[in-house]
Amino acid sequence: MTFEEFVSTRLAALLRYATVVTWDPHLAEDITQNVLVAAQARWSRIGALDAPEQYVKRMVVNEFLSWRRRKAARVVPLSREVLDGLAPAQDDGAAQRDEREAMLGLIATLPARQRAVVALRFYEDMPIDQIAEMLGCRPVTVRTHLSRALAALRDALPAPASLSTGDSHG
Repeated sequence: MTFEEFVSTRLAALLRYATVVTWDPHLAEDITQNVLVAAQARWSRIGALDAPEQYVKRMVVNEFLSWRRRKAARVVPLSREVLDGLAPAQDDGAAQRDEREAMLGLIATLPARQRAVVALRFYEDMPIDQIAEMLGCRPVTVRTHLSRALAALRDALPAPASLSTGDSHG
């Protein structure tokens, strides 16, 4: 597959992936562009790999994490257009849309590595070992990031009504 064929068939998916990892569509475009420029220069080697898209996705994550080191951390508010673009369109009710928007907004507040781990684990459905390989760390580090991210999300969510109104046992 040529570089041009790769870009023409996988650009939209790479942009969606970068948007999930960065939670910022403009930053996702910048990072994807930087990664593709770098990938084009090395395409003879990358294109010969068994899974060139996985390699390019790893480049996206690495570029995002290095970008975050260069820029001050900030919370990025997501527009309705971005939120709708992250998940497949469904015929769900307003409550479900509101819950999804609230969750995506909470995920956007996580630190960069935690956000990347959540995106890779739940959006890309990658196993812990593969995420560790992609991020260049140990599986225990990935589990720590994931655990902290999920704990932060749980702490930020209101308690379910059924649990908060139950009997107290003493």
